[in-house]
Amino acid sequence: MTSVITLLTDYGLEDGYVAACHGVIAGIAPEARVIDVCHLIPAGDVRRGAAVLAQTIPYLPLGIHIGAVDPGAGGARRAVAVEAGGRVFIGPDNGLLSWAVHASGGALAAYQISNEDHFLRPVSPTFHGRDVYSPVAGRLCGGLSPAELGPEMPLDRLVSLPEPTSLLREGSVEGEVVSVDRYGNTQLSIAAGDLHALGVRLGDTLGVWLGRRQLALPYKETFAAVPPGELVAFADSAGLIAIAVNAGDAAQRLGLPPGAHVRLSPTP
Repeated sequence: MTSVITLLTDYGLEDGYVAACHGVIAGIAPEARVIDVCHLIPAGDVRRGAAVLAQTIPYLPLGIHIGAVDPGAGGARRAVAVEAGGRVFIGPDNGLLSWAVHASGGALAAYQISNEDHFLRPVSPTFHGRDVYSPVAGRLCGGLSPAELGPEMPLDRLVSLPEPTSLLREGSVEGEVVSVDRYGNTQLSIAAGDLHALGVRLGDTLGVWLGRRQLALPYKETFAAVPPGELVAFADSAGLIAIAVNAGDAAQRLGLPPGAHVRLSPTP
């Protein structure tokens, strides 16, 4: 089994939660390389965690990928291990892993993590990242088979978040805000290729409909292509359209939370 483990959580960096997970892994699999994907996911924001993991996974080595954004910790939700594309994803069965599993080619097998022989004891009901996911990941690095973690689950029983969608029609493209990053940039479910299909090119002006509001934004290569304080649309590092303010917070200015509907079209 690979010796790479990645960690994505909403634990923050003010406390010792992340260090505890690293420590448990080091105690079980000292040879493992641990990559911190992100620990600043907004508390309980499963959708943001899913987006970050899915958009990062193509650039990570094959390995064991822990996701711990779990507003249902201590409740009835399951802990799962999902095999996909040569990787094993570990985390709560709340949809957090679903987009990354899809980006890895889709689930091949899934197991409920229930064999307590592989947990840290005692298990805290509110810190599965330390007591369940980290020790399980370490043992998988040591050669444990995912099938030894617990019973196999039907793949159609895994919780999946609805995939962000876009729709081309009548000279425009409709989508939604997928996520908002720490800079306030609003990432849309609309790909740069959708705009190109409408004939939009860099330097053009976009018509942007946000509910009943209509804006005209420049479509540029980067947010720095407009003066500070100005709005701009650009294709981000994931190839998706984002709306930003140079040196500002677009989500705050426009009131665009994740899930908000957006329509784009070329302007004459």
